[in-house]
Amino acid sequence: MPSFSAKAGQARKSVANACSSWDNFKSFLQVKDTLPEAQGSYVDAEPLWMNIDLEPTPPEKRTWGTGTYCAFYFGLSFGNWSLGSAMIGIGLNWWQAIIVIFVSQTISTIAMIFNTRAASVYHIGYPAISRAVFGMYGSYYFVGARAVLAIVWYGVQLYSGASHVSNMLRAIFGDSYNNIPNHIPESAGISTKKMLAFFLFWLIHFFFCFFRPYQLRKFFWFKGFIMIPAVVGVFIYCMIETKGDVDHKLAKNSVAASTGWAIMHAINSGMGNTATLITNQPDIARWSKSHRSAVWSQLVQPFAVTISATCGILATAAINGKWGLELWNPWDLLDAIQDHHNGSGARFAIFLAALVWTVGILGTNVAANMISFGSDVAMLFPRYIDMKRGFFIVEFLGFAIVPWKILASASVFTTFLSGYGLFMASVVAIMITDYYFVTKGNVMTAWLFNPKKSNKYYYYHKGWNIQALIAYLGGIALPFPGFAASLGPTGVNDAGNKLYYLGWLLSFTTSAILYVSICKVWPNSNQRAIKAEGLRREEASKVLMQGGEPGQSDEGFHSATQVVVEKSSEKSNIV
Repeated sequence: MPSFSAKAGQARKSVANACSSWDNFKSFLQVKDTLPEAQGSYVDAEPLWMNIDLEPTPPEKRTWGTGTYCAFYFGLSFGNWSLGSAMIGIGLNWWQAIIVIFVSQTISTIAMIFNTRAASVYHIGYPAISRAVFGMYGSYYFVGARAVLAIVWYGVQLYSGASHVSNMLRAIFGDSYNNIPNHIPESAGISTKKMLAFFLFWLIHFFFCFFRPYQLRKFFWFKGFIMIPAVVGVFIYCMIETKGDVDHKLAKNSVAASTGWAIMHAINSGMGNTATLITNQPDIARWSKSHRSAVWSQLVQPFAVTISATCGILATAAINGKWGLELWNPWDLLDAIQDHHNGSGARFAIFLAALVWTVGILGTNVAANMISFGSDVAMLFPRYIDMKRGFFIVEFLGFAIVPWKILASASVFTTFLSGYGLFMASVVAIMITDYYFVTKGNVMTAWLFNPKKSNKYYYYHKGWNIQALIAYLGGIALPFPGFAASLGPTGVNDAGNKLYYLGWLLSFTTSAILYVSICKVWPNSNQRAIKAEGLRREEASKVLMQGGEPGQSDEGFHSATQVVVEKSSEKSNIV
C-alpha cells in the first residue's frame, strides 16, 4: 500500500497537471469514466450520461439486510414526537389524532413497499428509475425538482438539529451559554448562541459526506437503538412530574359538523410527513442484499411513528397543563425542563436526551435529504458530480439558503413545504403503476444511458414520456386550487379546499388511474417494445443476454443467445 507521502506526491502531480491546460483541468474535474469497464453491459451508452452512482449497485456494495432496514426505518420513525400537534391543531381530539397517525402511516408504508420493489430487484436509484419512467430528458424535471426541495429541507433540518445542540450546550455550560450576548441583528432571525449551535451541527455533517449509504449501515443501526431510551425516558419523566394528569390539556371533543373532513385533512398532513421518504425509497432500497430485505422491514414504521407521536401528545400536554406552557417541539420541552430542574443530574439527563435527538435528526437529514440530493445531482451532471461530491455541495447550499431566515419570515414558504407532498404523490403513483402494470416489472438497465433516438425503450417522444406527463398534471390539478389557497390567494370555494384536504391520496389515485388508462388506449414506446418481445413479469431481472442485452435486437428478446442465470441467487440482475 502506498505511503501517505507517496499519495501526497501523486496528488501534487495531479494538481500540477490539471493546471497546465484547460483540457487537463476539465479532465481533472470529471469523475471516473466507468463505461470502459462496463463494455458489453450497456447498449450505445454515452459517457456523459453515466457514472458509478447511476449504474446498478454491484453485489459487493449490497450490504443492507433485513435487520439494517428494520433499524433504519425504526430510527427514522421513532423520533416523530411532535407529529400529533399538527393533528390536534386541525381539530382532532387526542385519541382521534393517534388513530389518524396510525392510519396515515400505514398508508405511507404500503406506498413505500410498492415503491421499493424496482430498486430492490434492479439495484438502481430514483434518478435511474426516473429515466425509465419519465424518459431520458423528461426525468430532468422530476429529478431536478426533488433536488431543489432536498436543499431546502436539508437546511430546515440543520436548523432543527441546531435546537438540540443548543439544548446540549446549555446543559453543559448553563447560564454561560444562555447569556451569550447577541451580536446579530434581530432581522436576521437568529441569535449568536443559536448560530453557534447551527454551525456546530453543520460541521458534524461533513463526516458523513465521505461515505455512500452502503458504508453507513452501522450508523443507522446505532441511531435506531438509541432513540428508544431517549423518547421513553422523557415520556416517563413527564408522567412522573405531572402524575399523569393530561386530561385537562387535551381536547375531548372534535370539531362537530366537519369531523370527517378534519380527519381527511389530518391523514393528508400525516402523509405529507412521509412524502419525501416514500419518493426516496429507490435510493435506499438499491443497497439491499435481497429482493425482500427492504420490503417487509418497513412494517415497523406505522407502529414506531404512532408510539413516539403518542408519547409526544401525552407528555407535552401534561407538561403544558402543569407549567402553563404551549409547546410541542422536544427541544422546547427540554429547555422548559431545565428551567425547572437545573441541577447537575437533571442537566446530564437533558444532555443525553438532546444528544440522542441530535443524532436522530442527523440520521434523518442524511437519509432523506443528503442521499437524495447526491443521487439527483449525480444524474443532472454525471460527468462532473458523483454522489459524494453532491453531499459536499448540499452541505454548503444548506447553509447558504439561511434556513433560519426562511423559517422566521416566510410562513407562506413553509406552508408550501408542508403541502408539496401532493406533487410527490403523483410521481410515486406513476412510478408504481409503470412498474407493476405497464411494464410488468421489466426495467432495461442496459438502455438507461443511451440518450439517442435509437433507444426504443426510454427515448419515448423526444425524450419525454408524454403519457406519464399527462397523468402527472392530471393528478395535481384537482387539489392544486386548495393548495394555492393555503398559500394566501383568495377566491377558492369550499369544494376546492376540501379537495386539498384529500391531497396526497387524491393526487396518487388520480395519477395512477390516469396513467394506466392512458397506456391502455395509447401505449408508450417502452410498453410496446416489452409487449412485442413477450417478456413475462420481471423477466428482465432473470435473463442475461450473451452478446447483447434484453431488447438489443429488433427481432425480439428471444432472438439473441440467452442464458437464464440461476447462479447463487436472484441477486445477479442485469447490470
